[in-house]
Order: sequence, then C-alpha cells, then structure tokens
Amino acid sequence: MTLTLGIDIGSGAVKAVLFRSGRDGRSEWLAKRCERIRRRDPMTLASEGRDGVLADAGLAANDIDYIATTGEGENVKFATGHFYSMTTHARGGVFLRPDARAVVDIGALNGRAIYVDERGKVLSYKMTSQCASGSGQFLENIARYLGVAVEEIGPLSKSARTPEKISSICAVLAETDVINMVSRGITAPNILKGIHLSMAGRLSKLLKSIGAMDGVVMVTGGLALDDGLIAALAQDIAAMKNMSCTVRSHPDSIFAGAIGAALWGAYRYDKLAAKGDLPHAA
Repeated sequence: MTLTLGIDIGSGAVKAVLFRSGRDGRSEWLAKRCERIRRRDPMTLASEGRDGVLADAGLAANDIDYIATTGEGENVKFATGHFYSMTTHARGGVFLRPDARAVVDIGALNGRAIYVDERGKVLSYKMTSQCASGSGQFLENIARYLGVAVEEIGPLSKSARTPEKISSICAVLAETDVINMVSRGITAPNILKGIHLSMAGRLSKLLKSIGAMDGVVMVTGGLALDDGLIAALAQDIAAMKNMSCTVRSHPDSIFAGAIGAALWGAYRYDKLAAKGDLPHAA
C-alpha cells in the first residue's frame, strides 16, 4: 500500500487530503482538511493541513510515501513533487464521479472546461480569460455589495423570476453593471441569477469548444457547491444546440485538485519504485 498526501493551494483556500492506494488501483480516502486563506500565509496553511490530516488518520510524517502539491504549491518545501492543476482536477473529478467525461473547474479567479477519458487523462481543455467576471472572487464581491452571505447565493439565485444578465466580461465593468441594477431596483435574487446565467453561458461555450457535447460534466472548485450556478449551467446547456450534458457536483468537489494530486503522486511513486528509484517525502 502507498500512502500519499495531496495539497492544493488555490487563490481562496488550501486543501489537503490523505490517501492509501493499492497496486490493484483501489484508493481509500483517509482524511481531509480545508482552510480559507483570508490573508493568511498559504505555506503555513499547507503545513497545518499536512499536520491536520496526519493527526486525523493517526499517522506520522515518516509514514507518508509521497507528498504531492498542485495549484500554487510549487514552493512547498516539504513536498516530494508537483502536478499541474489541470491534470489534478481532471483526475480528482473522475475519482468523485467515475462516469464523468468532462470537468468544469470554477475557482476564485477563473473557470476552465476539461475533456477527460475514463482514467482522468486530459484530452483537451479551454480556460476563461483571467479578466473574466465568471469567477468565485467576483461573485463574492457582488454578494458582499448586496449584503448577502456566500451560502445564501445559490438559494436566492434559484428563487429569481426575472433575472437580468450582466453585459460585460470585465469584472470591473460588471460590478458597475450591478451597481446600476441596484439603483434601478433590481432585486438581489434576480441580480445573482443573472450573474449565474452569464457565467454559465461562458462555461457551456467552453464545454462545446472542447467537444464535450454529451455525458456527465463534473463541476469542481470553490463554486461547485453553488447550487444556483449548477442549475444555471444545466439550464444553459439544455438550451444549447446539439448539447445534452448532465451537470453534476459532489459535496467534496472543492477537494478535487488535492485528490488528483494524491492519486497522481501514488502513480508516480509506484512507477519510480518499480525502477528502484524511490522518492522520499520530506
């Protein structure tokens, strides 16, 4: 059995997971931790996440065979190796939903669509612009302006009756759109649903551009639990010509990158072990 620890340092949170993997391809999830960054040092949170999952599993640091990082984790000093976040989200998405053939990762700063095979291997992908307003940070900023808690965004969006879409893909101009909507008396639910529909429109176009026309689409990242956005994405895909994708999320979708890092770490460890070139977790 191989014990691997995956750490995903994102723009908004640091996630850590611990896995035990067998040579038969089966993997057991042992522990998980997630901490919002909130102006704290991500490297300190990475160390705390490592220590936390080890404590939860009753293991010591020298029990771990491989520590894999992803996202912004290249500089984690105690890591054994680093994996590109595109590949880790793809692998983690398929772990959480084995029948998924596309992954939509929606993080704090951007969104991306990834076309995958049954192993979680990336076949093609496309990302939104870094300037796009379709991001978690933008949505949190708007919620703060509207006086809405983050956990209220989804339910409020789903209650909307006459949503009004934002017109700009630039986050700064989009925020101006929202200010104008408020001055015109547009309600918070209709504003949030309009933002969700605008975000969903860009994401569904990304899916279409990479050839993900049908099958299960797994949503990962920080906005994966925003059921208003999930509903808007499903609605937009249903209206797209020749598209018949089924949109799904998972309670642990935010951990997809860390999961993928841990699983790819186990794969790399086993390959190196077969060559007699064992890596060592720091």
